[in-house]
Amino acid sequence: MAVSGRQTGRPTLEEVAARAGVGRGTVSRVINGSPRVSEQAKAAVERAVAELGYVPNRAARALAGSRTDAVALVIPETEARLFAEPYFLDIIRGVSGELADADKQLLLTLIRSDQERQRFEQYLAAQRVDGVLLVSVHGADPLPDQVRALGLPAVLNGRRTEDESVAFVDSDNTGAGRTAVAHLAARGRRAIATITGPLDMYVARCRLDGYREGLTEAGLAADDGLVANGDFTEEGGRLAMRRLLDRRPDLDAVFAASDVMAAGARGALREAGRRVPEDVALVGVDDSAVARHMDPPLTSVRQPIEEMGRTMARLLLQEIAAPSAPDEQPRRVLPTELVVRASS
Repeated sequence: MAVSGRQTGRPTLEEVAARAGVGRGTVSRVINGSPRVSEQAKAAVERAVAELGYVPNRAARALAGSRTDAVALVIPETEARLFAEPYFLDIIRGVSGELADADKQLLLTLIRSDQERQRFEQYLAAQRVDGVLLVSVHGADPLPDQVRALGLPAVLNGRRTEDESVAFVDSDNTGAGRTAVAHLAARGRRAIATITGPLDMYVARCRLDGYREGLTEAGLAADDGLVANGDFTEEGGRLAMRRLLDRRPDLDAVFAASDVMAAGARGALREAGRRVPEDVALVGVDDSAVARHMDPPLTSVRQPIEEMGRTMARLLLQEIAAPSAPDEQPRRVLPTELVVRASS
């Protein structure tokens, strides 16, 4: 039985989009009152909704399109780390803002143990989400490949290696290190140390590479005694700074691979009676609230963290709608910029 030339039953979001001549995401934004839609598109969607008699219903839309309308954001860290680092919160803010506009639910998942990892893999195998966003992935982590093997689209924040096979959004981490060292050298610093992130993460290795390139460009010799490994935590920055001071008490500048580690380094310098920036200049990465509230305020290489989250979500939505070939996974590298404050 047909009514007005179409089958009875609830019309789908896809049918509204086809009738209006717009994308599915545009229909979602109109229905949810988003201002990010042109008046022309809004009018076309409203006309299609009226003509089809469409009634928004999440469960019906998901069944009609064989989708869950849910996306998982996976952070393999503890709650303490999640809430201590502004980076993660800015990523979540960007992701959630973009998904809200597309009428997708965000499922935040912390993976802290092998048991939780196995449980999450079972959850994915049950096809309970349309795609997965992964943050803070270490080099040996197989989860991105396991997600893809299940037929689900995935987008990484950062990448595991230079030859990453999964879609990713990253920032210019090598450039961040190079810029920081160039700034310190231009201020007359000559014994420039660095506190790295964990070197099983590509982001940390890139920032270390940038540090070394910056030294070369400034005509300064590399010295392993001026390199201390950290872990992107405040305590890790504090301990690394103490090791650097023990090895090279003559150091006059430090590039910390995150603002949080720079805060720890600042504490260790204060304990040692070193003034910032008079005795030791200090530069971080992220340009987070930590940088702005330090004493003195921290010079930092800004990466557009919230925009990275939004870009990740946009890429994932595109992959859900029209998957790319395995050898054509989307990749984005966003620029960084130096924000100079009183610490250097």
